[in-house]
Amino acid sequence: MPVIQPPSKVLVSGANGYIAMWTIRDLLEHGYSVRGTVRSAQKGEYIRKYFADYGEKLELVVVEDITKEGAFDEAVKGVDAIAHTASPVFAGGGQSSDMTLLPGCRLPLLDMVEIAVKGTIGVLQSALQFGQSIKRIVYTSSSVAVMHEVDQPTTFTEEDWNLLAINALKEQGENASDIAKYRASKVLAEQGAWSFVEEHKDEISWDLTVVNPTFVFGPAIHEVTDPTSLNFSAQLFYDHVADPAKSDKVARQSLSNTLYTWVDVRDVGEGQRRALETPEAGGERIIISAGPWRWQDFIDAANSLDPPPQLSKPLPKGNPGVGSQHSCMSYLDNTKSQRILGMKYRSIAEVTRDTFADYEARGW
Repeated sequence: MPVIQPPSKVLVSGANGYIAMWTIRDLLEHGYSVRGTVRSAQKGEYIRKYFADYGEKLELVVVEDITKEGAFDEAVKGVDAIAHTASPVFAGGGQSSDMTLLPGCRLPLLDMVEIAVKGTIGVLQSALQFGQSIKRIVYTSSSVAVMHEVDQPTTFTEEDWNLLAINALKEQGENASDIAKYRASKVLAEQGAWSFVEEHKDEISWDLTVVNPTFVFGPAIHEVTDPTSLNFSAQLFYDHVADPAKSDKVARQSLSNTLYTWVDVRDVGEGQRRALETPEAGGERIIISAGPWRWQDFIDAANSLDPPPQLSKPLPKGNPGVGSQHSCMSYLDNTKSQRILGMKYRSIAEVTRDTFADYEARGW
């Protein structure tokens, strides 16, 4: 029997985010009710309009500061499960979650770590005190809490932790780059969540599942105005796969972005729901990843679309066929997500087709 099933109510934090919006959509389409948190009533206006057809199945509540003690106390009351997605995001532009860092703004180390850790522990503390009906909490961590840079081909599993990020933080402190701070914040927040559960295991009535998605691509349904307002990963995709001005740079780099794997944002949303429902997911850490990626693979897929997308700029060409010639240095093993959650991931061709259809519909 599922841990939760429709018409159960799920709390989704950071509801206006790139991943959160697809999580909400997946939940609503499967018959669930959703309570979403946003930082202001204004941030909720677009969400209400987008999901207007679902009426009272969606409600929004304001949580202005997720680091404030008791911030989620009221939000957790009466829900059956929580999908916690609100957290700082290393960003090149736009908003991918309710706590996105703005471009050009270097966030102090303490602030970045505090937001991630306090926001995560805060929702767990509220669930402990006021979430009597809660059965499962799914926390969205990141693959950067799992993997790290390597100099030889390496496969990472859920048993791995990015301790190099913690060491870099200890050694460099405030001088660490924003991405290093972000990676460390993800490790510390996730470790804090597991420690909280262990410390309170005799008191809590719910269990915890952590999902670790990798680089997330795919069509956006959160509020965006132009390509520069996309979240970090989606903007990278646009810049390298849809903007010909970047094609020369891609070619010079020989398309050897060998650190990351990727996943479709819709699969992340589905994975959240499956993690909420599946009994065997309780107490588990689960990588959400479709496989390795090269910009050239996506560029080739875009140029293979028939009919060709009608965009405002010609498609980049890069070096056709070169992408598949490079081996993946860091590979994330996704077999656990397939075995426990039954995940079947979208392909490079699918995500490229649907993302470019989104661009075309927006007139980009």
